[in-house]
Amino acid sequence: MTKQEAAALAQEIGLGGRGIFAADDLVFMPEVRQMCEADRCGKYAKTWTCPPACGTLEESRERASAYRWGIVLQTTADMEDEFDGEAIEEAQNLQRERFQTYCEKLRAAGEDFLPMGSGGCGECAACTYPDAPCRFPDKAFISMEAYGLLVTDVCKSAGTPYYYGRNTVTFTSCVLFH
Repeated sequence: MTKQEAAALAQEIGLGGRGIFAADDLVFMPEVRQMCEADRCGKYAKTWTCPPACGTLEESRERASAYRWGIVLQTTADMEDEFDGEAIEEAQNLQRERFQTYCEKLRAAGEDFLPMGSGGCGECAACTYPDAPCRFPDKAFISMEAYGLLVTDVCKSAGTPYYYGRNTVTFTSCVLFH
């Protein structure tokens, strides 16, 4: 898939951002992983898509090193105020749906790619970790943060805004390609 085709597919699905970056620009940071370990989201060591189950920082770096370029994919929504939980949840769900559709279309086209989602996996009400394998490995995405990436840096590398102004919320994912 060319960069133009990847961006056109994202646009067709309704994903914003669509900035292109070199995979070599990705910086895998222990500090980001330490934020995961602080467990503010309550998913550390509780899901297959979060540390430590998703692999080490070195394994993340090694996985990504097989790819040449990536695309940033976003969903941005307006909020009534900064505490508009409904708008935040709607935008997060919309990003997950769009990102899932994007990846399904890439799989159907026979593409080899590495998806990195936004936030933790929300596919199942209760994850099977660590007792049984993931029920939906094609729908469960490791987040950019779990890979050790600072999302703002990836957006900057792609020439894509991270912040779209007051009373907006943006969810960001990316996909790496060969």
